[in-house]
Amino acid sequence: MRIIVGVTGASGVEMSYYLVRALKNIEGCEVHLIMTAGAKKTWELECDIPLEDLISLADVVHEDKNLAAAVSSGSYVTDGMIIMPCSMKTLAGITAGYAENLMVRAADVCMKEGRKVVLVPREMPFSRLHLRNLKEAAELGCVIVPPMLTFYNGPKTLEDQINHIVGKVLMQFGITHDKFVPWTGADE
Repeated sequence: MRIIVGVTGASGVEMSYYLVRALKNIEGCEVHLIMTAGAKKTWELECDIPLEDLISLADVVHEDKNLAAAVSSGSYVTDGMIIMPCSMKTLAGITAGYAENLMVRAADVCMKEGRKVVLVPREMPFSRLHLRNLKEAAELGCVIVPPMLTFYNGPKTLEDQINHIVGKVLMQFGITHDKFVPWTGADE
């Protein structure tokens, strides 16, 4: 399995660390990491985890400016892409097909090749334009997984909440996350 993980400058960059860590626990999973300059700055402002910890988990790290990277071509086969978190700027680029950087180009390639693209939009509240772009992305085949809080799984920590979101993202690829607590129903 080969997954591209994109990290943009939206708030919530720490989620990507838990995502990549979960992917690396899957035998044979190759992770290609793309981070925008904004993601690196947001990481510095929000995260207690050293950025090097995330980078060291990835099998391949691509510069966002490198439009000649392997993942910029449809002939380089991947299983899809996850952008977590996905900024509204990146979302707009995806829906417009404006591949000015590797992040948007890799998503564009996955879409044109019929590969899964999962977007984890991180903005609140959404404007009408954001909602229109999210709708457009869904109509183009992207899966939208907003990082919503859950309570039915009995979370005790922020890490529990993040792992639930990571589990929902991985479900889109048919992957079960060992730290994900699914709903099992209730007795009436």
